Amino acid sequence: MATTYQTVPGLEVSDSLTLQPILQSRLTGVIDLQLTLKHVHWNVIGPDFIAVHEMLDEHVGAVREMSDELAERIRTLGGEPVGTPGHLVQSRDWKDYPLGRALVTEHLEALDRVYNGIVVDHRKAIEATSSDPVSQDMLTGQTAKLELFQWFVRSFLESRPTPQA
Repeated sequence: MATTYQTVPGLEVSDSLTLQPILQSRLTGVIDLQLTLKHVHWNVIGPDFIAVHEMLDEHVGAVREMSDELAERIRTLGGEPVGTPGHLVQSRDWKDYPLGRALVTEHLEALDRVYNGIVVDHRKAIEATSSDPVSQDMLTGQTAKLELFQWFVRSFLESRPTPQA
């Protein structure tokens, strides 16, 4: 007979059951981000195309690792992560990425807004996972990477500072 584990040692089952949907929400968010980043990667044009194209591949790889980490944490807590396209579309509460083929600046402005949303949602999840420092630490590390990636995006959009007289 197989045993089903409902949580990890030292964590109440009720806490685990509370954590799982929070982590699933973040899993949905990072899967959506991964797909959006790849979409931008394929459709960005204009000056700085190659730099942005290559930068986004690095973001995709790191975000893919985040999704695996989140899914594995859900399983560790006794849950069942869901990563199917249908679930993704049904469970998200944000609009689809608005651009197709577009200039670097247009995509990066839209991507900055995407990063705003995912960073805010990750920060909320950090607060909501205080019963489990392991999940909280994982989310904190992911948030740091997401904020760094957003800084990369914003650096392309910044204007040169005006010289001081």
